[in-house]
Amino acid sequence: MSNQPVQDAFLRLVSIMDDLREKCPWDKKQTIETLRPLTIEETYELADAITDNDWKHIKEELGDMLLHIVFYAKIGLEQEQFTLTEVINGICEKLIARHPHIYGDVTVNDEDDVKRNWEKLKMKEGKKSVLGGVPKGLPSMIKAIRIQEKVKQVGFEWENKDQVFEKIEEEMNELKEVVQAGDMDKMEEEMGDVFFSLVNYARFLQIDADHALERTNRKFMQRFLQMEKEANSEGKELAKMTLDEMDEIWNRIKARNKQAE
Repeated sequence: MSNQPVQDAFLRLVSIMDDLREKCPWDKKQTIETLRPLTIEETYELADAITDNDWKHIKEELGDMLLHIVFYAKIGLEQEQFTLTEVINGICEKLIARHPHIYGDVTVNDEDDVKRNWEKLKMKEGKKSVLGGVPKGLPSMIKAIRIQEKVKQVGFEWENKDQVFEKIEEEMNELKEVVQAGDMDKMEEEMGDVFFSLVNYARFLQIDADHALERTNRKFMQRFLQMEKEANSEGKELAKMTLDEMDEIWNRIKARNKQAE
């Protein structure tokens, strides 16, 4: 690991950004609008690296994210909107103001106290709703998690996980009813209620619902790819196989993977 001072490395990046913005045709052309989709892509690449627990790529993707921050700040300076120094000092002041248990005389007992204080402080800063900080563009499952975490801070919360599971069963029964009625709009609505309740249950179990689903996505893809490979090795095509034949290979792979765990 490098012993180079952090400030030296950061200033090197800022200097390189200055050079690129002045001399590189591609970098000169970029705007906050053109960078936006690239930033979203980089965020997902970082998320993938975290899911894989791949520290090498986490380090690499953090560098990409840091580049984007410096890039936006450079454009902000050119547009006479803000400087990089203002960006950094802004977050420093926000962190100090929202951690009075560290930089003030407030006492907290646990992380839940910290979160409640955080929301109270944001309301004092002028936010009109506890849900005001939930980005509209978040993926639906992430948004559900954030909504539930937010409303919890003002006490809008079930008392225990058993109550949440009862809610899941209630929503499942309602879904069954509208499925039988054949009302597509109601089916979609009730399916959403089931998903929302499942996300809530995961939160009570202290499980990241999005990460749990991604694990299942990857597990399914891995097994399906193995099934394709094994079918091909036996001279078979999945499209020409029966479901029972595919299930036989699938269960064989599943059993083998479990033995390897």
